[in-house]
Amino acid sequence: MNSALDGLTGLLNRKELELRLQQTIKSHEPVALALIDIDHFMEINNQLGDDVGDDVLKTIAAILSEETAQDNVFRVSGDEFAIMLSGISLEQAFLRMESIRAIIHRSADRFGLSPNVPEVSVTAGVAQYPRDAKDSKTLMRSASAALLSAKESGRNQVALPPNEEMVMKTCYYPSTLVRQLKALSEKLDRKESSLFREALTDLIRKYDQLER
Repeated sequence: MNSALDGLTGLLNRKELELRLQQTIKSHEPVALALIDIDHFMEINNQLGDDVGDDVLKTIAAILSEETAQDNVFRVSGDEFAIMLSGISLEQAFLRMESIRAIIHRSADRFGLSPNVPEVSVTAGVAQYPRDAKDSKTLMRSASAALLSAKESGRNQVALPPNEEMVMKTCYYPSTLVRQLKALSEKLDRKESSLFREALTDLIRKYDQLER
C-alpha cells in the first residue's frame, strides 16, 4: 500500500501535501493553495449513510482530478480536499477555483442522490505564496482562514484570506467598477466576494443555457 495515497479516493494525502508545499516554496516558486470542504456533508452521511457519503467523496475527488492535474489534488481529512496550483497568481487561482466550484454545483447527476437531498456543493478558501505566506505552514493557515470566511458568508463560494483585497481590485478591472462594487457591498451589507460570486455564477449559467 502506498503511504502517500488516501485509501478511499486514491488521492495524495495530507502528509504528501505538506511535503510538496515545502519543496515548492523552498524553490521559491509561486504556488496557490485551495482548501475545499463539501457543504453539509454530515447531513448527507446522517440521512443516507456512510456508503453514500463515501461515493460523494469519490465523486468529488474525480471531478477535482478531471479539472486539475491529479497529482496536484489531495484529500486532507474527512470531507476536506486541497489543490496545489503552481506558478499561478492569487487572482488566477481564485477564478480557477470559482470555475471548479460551479462545475461541482452543476454536476448533480453524477452524485445520484435523491431529490429530497440538498444539492452537493463545495466551499473553498484560496491563498498564495509568496503573497499571503512565507512558508508552507502559514500558507495552510491563510487558506484555512479564507475557507472559514467563505463558510461564514454562506458556503458554496470561494474566498480569499480576510486580509486580502478582493480579486477585482487589480489592474484587470476598471476603477469605476471597483468603486461601484464597494458601494453596492456597503448598501446591501454583503461581502464583495459574495457579490462577485453571484455575478460570476449568473454569467456561467447564462452561457450554459445558450449551449443547450
